[in-house]
Amino acid sequence: MELYYSPGACSLAPHIVSREAGLPVELIKVDLGARKTEKGEDYLSINSKGYVPAIRLDNGQVMTEVATLLQYLADQKPQSNLIPAFGTPERYRAMEWLTFIGSEIHKGFGPLWAPKISADAKAAIKGKLGVRLKWLDRELEGRDYLAGKQFSVADAYAFTVLNWASMLDVDLKPYPNIRAFMERIAARPKVKEAMRAEGLLKAA
Repeated sequence: MELYYSPGACSLAPHIVSREAGLPVELIKVDLGARKTEKGEDYLSINSKGYVPAIRLDNGQVMTEVATLLQYLADQKPQSNLIPAFGTPERYRAMEWLTFIGSEIHKGFGPLWAPKISADAKAAIKGKLGVRLKWLDRELEGRDYLAGKQFSVADAYAFTVLNWASMLDVDLKPYPNIRAFMERIAARPKVKEAMRAEGLLKAA
């Protein structure tokens, strides 16, 4: 498989999961501004949506969208216990988390990347995001992980998008449980491996 990524983008989540699951994945960096891969390919010919992540399977098919890719990767190695089995209540809880992270946290941060956003708009966006972060912080009270007693794809996704807070001047100080969660996930060896591979951490 080939994983098309941009350093620190939401593609970090499937990158982390591929390493946690022990799946061999070739990383291909994408310049999102130029829409070119590091191999010189036109990225739009690979993923016409123009954004990462995308995975090219060994049969040549291309799959996109973070929540879908996370489930696909985890299902390739069910013994890794990165997501519950289909048809179980636990699976739907995991999917519930993935949907919440995608629609409320990921998309909540999204507008803050706009270079010409006004101060008033930025404040309004941060205010709405703060409501979601406050709820998430309460949910993390007394638990190490989002979807159960062990690390899952939901944690990889949440960690990836919450990691944008420092880049986008979103203060996480009011959310002690989120900060503890971030430290816990960041300390995982495979998370460190993925971040080093993307140039987000210095090599050990």
